[in-house]
Amino acid sequence: MSGEHLLAIDNGTQSVRAMIFDLRGNLVAKTRVPIEPYTSTAPGLAEQDPQVFWNAVCAACQQLWLQPGVDRSAIAAASLTTQRSTLINVDATGKPLRPAIHWLDQRRTPGLKPVGGIWGLLFSITGMRETVAYLQAEAESNWLQRYEPEVWAKTHKYLLLSGYLTYLLTGHFTDSVGCQVGYMPFDYKKQEWAGKFDWKWQAVPMDKAILPDLVKPTGQLGVITAAASDATGIPEGLPLIAAAADKACEVIGAGCVDPSIACLSYGTTATINTTHKKYLEVIPLIPPYPSAVPGAYSLEIQIYRGYWMVSWFKREFGMNEERLATERGMETEELFDDLVNMVPAGSMGLMLQPYWSPGLKIPGPEAKGAIIGFGDVHTRAHMYRSILEGLAYALREGADRTNSRSNTPIRQIRVAGGGSQSKAAMQLTADIFGLPVSNPHVYEASGLGAAMDAAVGMKLHPDFETAVNEMCHEGSRYEPIKQNHEIYDALYKRVYCKMYDRLKPLYNEIRDITGYPPRN
Repeated sequence: MSGEHLLAIDNGTQSVRAMIFDLRGNLVAKTRVPIEPYTSTAPGLAEQDPQVFWNAVCAACQQLWLQPGVDRSAIAAASLTTQRSTLINVDATGKPLRPAIHWLDQRRTPGLKPVGGIWGLLFSITGMRETVAYLQAEAESNWLQRYEPEVWAKTHKYLLLSGYLTYLLTGHFTDSVGCQVGYMPFDYKKQEWAGKFDWKWQAVPMDKAILPDLVKPTGQLGVITAAASDATGIPEGLPLIAAAADKACEVIGAGCVDPSIACLSYGTTATINTTHKKYLEVIPLIPPYPSAVPGAYSLEIQIYRGYWMVSWFKREFGMNEERLATERGMETEELFDDLVNMVPAGSMGLMLQPYWSPGLKIPGPEAKGAIIGFGDVHTRAHMYRSILEGLAYALREGADRTNSRSNTPIRQIRVAGGGSQSKAAMQLTADIFGLPVSNPHVYEASGLGAAMDAAVGMKLHPDFETAVNEMCHEGSRYEPIKQNHEIYDALYKRVYCKMYDRLKPLYNEIRDITGYPPRN
């Protein structure tokens, strides 16, 4: 059995999973250790003790070896994927200097000196000055330098969570190119740290020496050390192969390597991603992220706090379904699907714009959420369905932008994330896009994507096309219902696509009057 299995570790927001996949993409074994996502000492702050992440990685791996039929000698390599944009300052011994700043953290540093010189002039001419100021204010490193200069002065390496765990596993300050998603001086086109004269060094100033060495996906980050082996049970000397951030791994785990196949993620942040070999900015100055395929790009459009709205609705209005599900011994999602199916396509004109959290450029920083079309016929069921429809409309708009910029029509949709488990959400997605929609054969698409990187890196599959054919299999498939698509297509083109432009002046008035969202 030697070399037939791959270990994938996925450090997500809610839990750490350790998984073993075979070369056909079958999930052989899995363990899950829940983690507290973050702690907060003040409104807007989200931090976590980095030891929490490492302890969960160790526990998940150790539990894996106790499962029947798991053979450590059959594992050819390990790979790691993590939540994006969680940052950790460490000293020369790798010891954290402060709690990790979680990706959900909302601290900001307004009033920073604008990017100057030729770059500043260019941003003024192109109308991107506020976008760049937003990036500066959001950068965690700028906050640390202003408010915790003593920590910044002691920082030997400034790492994403992926780089921190890689150090603990291998003893090297290395990280995958595919994990570089955050407010860092990273050149997304060249997929390396930014060049000397790049504007990002002005926007997020730091010494390049505090950044880790980068390895392309499928490259070797190092091998498991004796200390890491003792802590995790992973065999000492096992290669750790570079994968990518969880979203990028999810994309290839869903089988979306061809640019005509889009991956929708119905997660905390809802996204639409396509994989391209050419660098393209779907939104000006907002770069595509590194793909889990080396040298490729993941064109991504985000709906911030996307499926968060679904969680919000369930928490505020779904107590009855949760009670009934407990009494009947069934999943709550089944009852919520019943709620969706009580309402016709289009929610009888109840239209939702899902901009609960402002974006960088599309939508603009003034954006707010909106629900229009209320009438006395509408119930909470209509509202719940309109949330799902609004998210799908927004992602279809992202697909339209991607199609326009890439000249590559999207012909199929794969859905991953929590929403992929809802049959009702899958069907209305097919109806709104007018395209066939399916989900992966395993829920753990990000873990599968990390395993695929390991398989290609170890030459167990010669390339990603082969890896997709061998390891990615379609789960359930949903075809668009013609009459539903006709309703959705009209609502999308004649109402949804006009909502933002019509409401934008009012959003700006609200911003001026209330001061929210704040200006940089």
